Amino acid sequence: MSDTIHHQVVIVGGGTAGITVAAQLTRSWLHRRDVAVIEPSDKHYYQPLWTLVGAGLAKKESTERAEASVIPRRVTWIQDAVAEFLPEQNAIRTRDGRTVTYDWLIVGAGLQINWDKIPGLKESIGKNGVCSNYSYATVDSTWEAIRNFRGGNAVFTNPSGAVKCGGAPQKIMYLADDRLREAGVRDKSKIIYASALPNIFAIERYKATLERVVARKQIECRFRHELIEIRPDAKEADFKNLDTQETVTIPYDLLHVTPPMGPPSFIANSPLADKHGWIDVDKDTLRHIRFANVFALGDCSNLPTSKTGAAIRKQAPIVVRNVLAAMQGQPLTAKYDGYTSCPLVTGIGKLVLAEFNYKKEPDETFPVDQSKERWSMWILKRYLLPLFYWYGMLKGRM
Repeated sequence: MSDTIHHQVVIVGGGTAGITVAAQLTRSWLHRRDVAVIEPSDKHYYQPLWTLVGAGLAKKESTERAEASVIPRRVTWIQDAVAEFLPEQNAIRTRDGRTVTYDWLIVGAGLQINWDKIPGLKESIGKNGVCSNYSYATVDSTWEAIRNFRGGNAVFTNPSGAVKCGGAPQKIMYLADDRLREAGVRDKSKIIYASALPNIFAIERYKATLERVVARKQIECRFRHELIEIRPDAKEADFKNLDTQETVTIPYDLLHVTPPMGPPSFIANSPLADKHGWIDVDKDTLRHIRFANVFALGDCSNLPTSKTGAAIRKQAPIVVRNVLAAMQGQPLTAKYDGYTSCPLVTGIGKLVLAEFNYKKEPDETFPVDQSKERWSMWILKRYLLPLFYWYGMLKGRM
């Protein structure tokens, strides 16, 4: 296949970011816009619920929909993958050999999970207590490992660098603690949180609460410890102490791994990338630093905020408003303030709803103290946010 096709607006990525923007651009019949989405996958996932799936509190099947069902009606779906960006030519080359040209390009292609970066990880997942919530294929392994756990070391990791929802690596740990207590094996267990970060959370208002949660649950935190290798035959995990550079070995009976993540290779190797491989955009307008007809949002961008679906919910209307202004030759007046949110599950029926901006200042939605653990916020995450996602965000309504 070697044909060339053209669309007014091309969106790369049919995940949360791409579909939300596509829906907002085409929702009104008054503005007939020619929009195409390039997305190879035939499945779409609501990933925030995987934390609860891993704790046996939700079914993973409820997080999956056919990609065709979320593509907006007036959007062309190009079921293909991007092989190369050619921004100087306003063009993209695809894996199948097509050339797609555009007037405006919006990239919302997510990030890439690098399972191969930790020796021993890929071949260990799903076996002998090694598990991970970070893919649809592996999330069931977490609940399997937790419910079969009979005591010993339960180790939960958090890498350096960007990850999907910075709080997620610790959420499953708090839920596992509750599950082990229910099973009557918590007194035979040591829970260890081995994180490459220097503390439990970056925002002081929520950090104080989480420190109390860790103390209450008697969790041993080893900060500045990065997982570098798994030796499944010995059931040992090697960590680098990032302060001393020494290797620390921790034996495990359960090991939940948050794998290293980074920009997708087809972005990192493109002219759109910054020196770290993320798409280089203005943090306020979300327009590309060098290519005026290119915008980006979500996990693939270099925006200095947490990579969450809640951030995308705020970024999408900024992108849409600024693309429409740019089409008319008008100034880009819509500004993104860095808002993001992390619903921090601290146990079954308990949640701290962290919301903050670029300045790391709390930017809260509800007229209550969101730094406290609340059952109401648990209900929001478990039941309401999935509905808001499928029937709100992806339909361009919020």
